[in-house]
This record gives sequence, structure tokens and C-alpha cells, in this order.
Amino acid sequence: MARQSISFTKPNDEWLKAQVDNKEYSSKSELVNDLIRQARKQQIQVDWIRAKLEKAENSGFSSDSKEDILAHSKSLLND
Repeated sequence: MARQSISFTKPNDEWLKAQVDNKEYSSKSELVNDLIRQARKQQIQVDWIRAKLEKAENSGFSSDSKEDILAHSKSLLND
């Protein structure tokens, strides 16, 4: 695993320490990696929605129903 040296503002560092102290995570590194994984997952969802919107804008219409789009969006959240 690659090692990095990063600095946090005092409030962020205190929040990270509190999560570790509360046994939510075993280390700050584990917590930061989890936050990054969550952000990456969220970005995938944003990219999917953006692609659907661009496709709809370019084609004029989407063949997917609003129910289909909603169901697919919810399935991405549950992955």
C-alpha cells in the first residue's frame, strides 16, 4: 500500500480521532480509505446520471421510464 503524508485542519483531525476513539475504525488511515471508497462510489453514480442526462439531451427522448431510471439509481446505491 502506498504511504502518504497529509495534513488535516484541527476540526477534521479531532473528528477523525473521535471516530477511532469510538471504535468506528481502527485507524485514521482506515477511515480515510473508507471515505475515499464512498466518494468513488458516489462519483460512479453521478457519472451514470450525467451520462443518462447527456444521452437524453442529445437524443431528445429517453426510452427508459422514470420508474426504470429510479430503480437503476436505487440499485446503484445498494451495491
